Amino acid sequence: MASRALYIGLMSGTSADGIDAGLVDFSGDRPQLLASLAKALPADTQSLVTQLAHSGQDEIAQLAELDQTLAEAFAEASLELLARTDFTPKDITAIGSHGQTLRHIPAAGRRGYTLQVGDPNIIAELSGICTVADFRRRDVAAGGHGAPLAPAFHQAFFRSQTQERAVINIGGMANISYLPKDLSQPVLGFDSGPGNVLMDAWIKRHKNQGYDKDGMWAKAGKVSNDLLTRLMQHPFIGAPSPKSTGREAFHLAWLETQLQGRDTTPEEVQATLLAFTCQSIAEQVLPLLGEAGGEVYICGGGAHNKHLMAALAAAMPGHRLDSTAALGIEPDWVEAMTFAWLAKQTLEGKPSNLPSVSGAKGPRILGGIYPA
Repeated sequence: MASRALYIGLMSGTSADGIDAGLVDFSGDRPQLLASLAKALPADTQSLVTQLAHSGQDEIAQLAELDQTLAEAFAEASLELLARTDFTPKDITAIGSHGQTLRHIPAAGRRGYTLQVGDPNIIAELSGICTVADFRRRDVAAGGHGAPLAPAFHQAFFRSQTQERAVINIGGMANISYLPKDLSQPVLGFDSGPGNVLMDAWIKRHKNQGYDKDGMWAKAGKVSNDLLTRLMQHPFIGAPSPKSTGREAFHLAWLETQLQGRDTTPEEVQATLLAFTCQSIAEQVLPLLGEAGGEVYICGGGAHNKHLMAALAAAMPGHRLDSTAALGIEPDWVEAMTFAWLAKQTLEGKPSNLPSVSGAKGPRILGGIYPA
């Protein structure tokens, strides 16, 4: 066991609905997912994450409490994951923890900032495993957005020398990695706008459901072209890269301002939100792929939304559309595996940001190391 390069990756995304934990073996040419665990977060924790995405009273005390609560949940998820295997904490080289993003405003004023919580000191203490965390802020310090980070992992394991490829993660937000087949050309990547965040929030409000399974509620409604045009006018959609975003830009309060004075049913709004995610992705990825013959691979929760996948296929004719399972990694676990790999890069002293993606001044070794 000692000769294997075993890492745990932890991911809690914009949706804040749970923790994805993956045990990854990097001993071979390609990473191998040995075990995985999806651990739901309590409703009150989810609510606090959403609340702290915006300014409010008693923020510092609430943030400190959430920082500890999430760290305990991350450590617990790591140990629960190992309990499903024959491995112990001593067999694991490190945990790579993304943390939970509360604010991501990379270009605010003179300096941008990004804030993730889930204290890595507590994770290392409770798990007994070296923990690597705080991956984004070094890139921000170097003038970058600190996001998206996944394109470096996509480049390492999904790039082809014969096919133009794009990998699109559709989580709370959607982000695009463009992997040109010409290896002399840089990988590009950026957030395209909302993924599931608005659809999830809307169905939560009207049906008290966490998400729209298979996109069936959206499919039952009719797209409002007038509303879709209005949503597509959000300045982030047409902004040049590097760019990244979060709940600060796309949330229910913003959506409500777009709905004012409109006689639109909840089903029509849901259908239009799905069309918004689809169109904002397609309009930004198609110019990169060219006319035809490219390959588009989807990961994240959006890969399970059948109606969204069908809409994306229709919006990108001439290009292959599939999930990353076709490339050997199940779509639910790409992000957790990414942070396991980022931890490995950090411990090996290797840069893992892509300046062509984030806009940073140059390659940087990301993350802080918290020994067990």
